[in-house]
Amino acid sequence: MMIKDKVAVFKQTELFRDLNEDVLHILASRATEKILNRNEILFLAGDEAAGLFVIVTGAIRAFRTGQDGREQIIHIERAVSTIAEVPVFDDGTYPSTTAAEEDATAVYFLDKKEVRAVCLKHPEVALAATRLLAARLRNCAELVESLSLREVGQRLACLLLTEAESKGKPNGVGVCIKQKLTHKQLAARVGTVREVITRVFYRLQSQGLIVADGKEIFIPDLSALAAYADSDKN
Repeated sequence: MMIKDKVAVFKQTELFRDLNEDVLHILASRATEKILNRNEILFLAGDEAAGLFVIVTGAIRAFRTGQDGREQIIHIERAVSTIAEVPVFDDGTYPSTTAAEEDATAVYFLDKKEVRAVCLKHPEVALAATRLLAARLRNCAELVESLSLREVGQRLACLLLTEAESKGKPNGVGVCIKQKLTHKQLAARVGTVREVITRVFYRLQSQGLIVADGKEIFIPDLSALAAYADSDKN
């Protein structure tokens, strides 16, 4: 990709959007590109962190794997955004394993020395990094709260509500979602196993909160599903 195209990508990121053209051109000239297939690993938790990545197309999921081999997704970042900012600033290892969520996921790599140098010369980047890291902390706090205080049914309901808000299509009565994830992938999102997700889907359907037809999920009443997600008993 040409330098000007890379610059256009950097301008869309929270971290680098306030930089002037000259600095963006320097970063773009030093960024290297990598294309990932779906589920291809970008880096492993505990690896020495060489730098951060800008997601150009597709999406990257960050997760940890338990001793039983089960994935727990920490967060998912989509184009255009950055990932692996934390070790750039604390000089530690990568805190999570990351992998491509989609085929042909493209990322740019920036060496941490380059990023740090830009931060020292341009305080606006450091402030943007602070905002990003604060958002990461909030997301982790919400994840801990969800896993510790909500039942699996509630967590799945919250996920479906989020999907309905971002990708749902109103049909006059309720909202339809095109669910691309398998039950195993959904389990990784909400901290459980595939068998439990299958049972929870059946429970939500039996209570009339959703109607599942293959990959199509219909939510007839968003407020009822939200009440279920916030209820004390499931």
